[in-house]
Amino acid sequence: MTLPDERYRAVKWAEQFLIRLSSGQIARVPKAVRDEARSILRHYPGSWDMHRAAQGAPEVFAEKMEDLHRFVLQGVQQRGGDVNSQGEVDLEARQP
Repeated sequence: MTLPDERYRAVKWAEQFLIRLSSGQIARVPKAVRDEARSILRHYPGSWDMHRAAQGAPEVFAEKMEDLHRFVLQGVQQRGGDVNSQGEVDLEARQP
């Protein structure tokens, strides 16, 4: 299940990826791919759009992690679990 804050971050990270892709920060990418990334960015939701989406549909997009979600992630980390950069929990990564 994807939480609203995870969905919000995914959209923002995709924007950052498209920016890096279109600007040449990622090496050896064909010109056609860079051009397509640039084209997508023209109509990609910006910070203002995402803020409005989070306000208008908080069950879909949330700018910040819910307190309960943050609390659970902290508990997982304290018990030796791992949380990846997307905030997903990996209990298999526990150290003995």
